[in-house]
Amino acid sequence: MPLPDERATEALGATLAARLKPGDVVGLKGDLGAGKTTLARAIIRAAAADPDLIVPSPTFTLVEVYDTPRGSYWHFDLYRLDDPQQVYELGWEEALAEGIVLLEWPERLGRLLPKHLSVTLELAGEDGRRALLDV
Repeated sequence: MPLPDERATEALGATLAARLKPGDVVGLKGDLGAGKTTLARAIIRAAAADPDLIVPSPTFTLVEVYDTPRGSYWHFDLYRLDDPQQVYELGWEEALAEGIVLLEWPERLGRLLPKHLSVTLELAGEDGRRALLDV
């Protein structure tokens, strides 16, 4: 799916937010700068029905939690995990039991990665980005 600009990424985020429910896990894959945080931000803002909601990257905090009318969103950035087991220190079990989970760098979980919707973002040159979705 082509994402030629930020508006297209926001539209994809709104579409996903409308379909996600507690218990769902979305793995956001792609190189640095591919748009993982931008898409997560779009999903959370759409779920919260607040286009101006401040949604910082969880690069340093590793997880941010947002209560929305559609459920609790747990936005993880696993890039800095040294060991997959460290995810348990971040509220992982609670997130899976009660929330909607957005995972940047899901491959860092190895065998701990549950069934999820995989969204791979790729840079597509002058055409912006491309999103590949896979269940």
